[in-house]
Amino acid sequence: MDVPESAKGPAVDPAKGYRLQDLGEGLFVITDNAYQSMFLVYETGVVVVDAPPSFAGHIRQAIAEITLKPVTHLIYSHSHLDHIGGAKGLGGHPVIVAHEETRRLLVRANDPNRPVPAVTFRDRFTLRAGSRILELSYHGNAHEPGNIFISVPASKTLMVVDVICPGWMPWRRLSLAEDIPGYFAQVEEIRHLPFDTLVAGHVARTGTKADVELQSEFLKDLKLAAGQALNTTKPGEGMDPRDMANPWALFDNYTDRVMVQCVNTLTPKWSTRLAGFDAFIWDQCYAMEQSLRGD
Repeated sequence: MDVPESAKGPAVDPAKGYRLQDLGEGLFVITDNAYQSMFLVYETGVVVVDAPPSFAGHIRQAIAEITLKPVTHLIYSHSHLDHIGGAKGLGGHPVIVAHEETRRLLVRANDPNRPVPAVTFRDRFTLRAGSRILELSYHGNAHEPGNIFISVPASKTLMVVDVICPGWMPWRRLSLAEDIPGYFAQVEEIRHLPFDTLVAGHVARTGTKADVELQSEFLKDLKLAAGQALNTTKPGEGMDPRDMANPWALFDNYTDRVMVQCVNTLTPKWSTRLAGFDAFIWDQCYAMEQSLRGD
């Protein structure tokens, strides 16, 4: 299906390989229109949040467009390689800050490209960089343990990675959420936080309150559709009797029919409202069905 205009962002200069967006008060987004990072310039240095390997080689170049000050701090949103795998390439010796769960996972990963953070916290942490303030907070497991909220109040900006996808269907299986009830809860928490701009870590543009409301509405419809499909689909109905002795085949047939009903219920309303609906709606219905049965 065509990508709706509402999901698209400004073009990336192919000669540079990245795009800068000024969020005000010294805060900037850097993106290749697939991944997003941000950096905050203060009196004597720069704080970087995440270093995706897809454009990490350009982060210093992007910063140099704004300032020649050194990178003094690096914040990890969470442990996943696709968001912080370029950390080592930043060079220098920035102080790395992350949640304690992220540290635990990175110690286990033992990846030289993702150095273990030196500063960790459990619930909340205020990073003061000169006169600038970043508020870090942890809201439990959803996408993965240690995935934090990063707020820059002066810029009215909130960064939460791999939870909201502005204008788009979430990545498959609700952005690979490890805890689906926790994922739903975090979307509702984000809805009630004060911000104007959401940096979501992915897609071609930053988000707004309206994007969060739209995803919340979709998730409520998804849960309702999957629940109704579970309650009205009978195991084994219409199967070849010769397959009934195979419990794996029986269950596979059942979950497939639940997903078909879930997808058919959601398609009229949502197929043109969220980009990528056709790519991942089956995954979302499967993840929701599994969560409703197990969680």
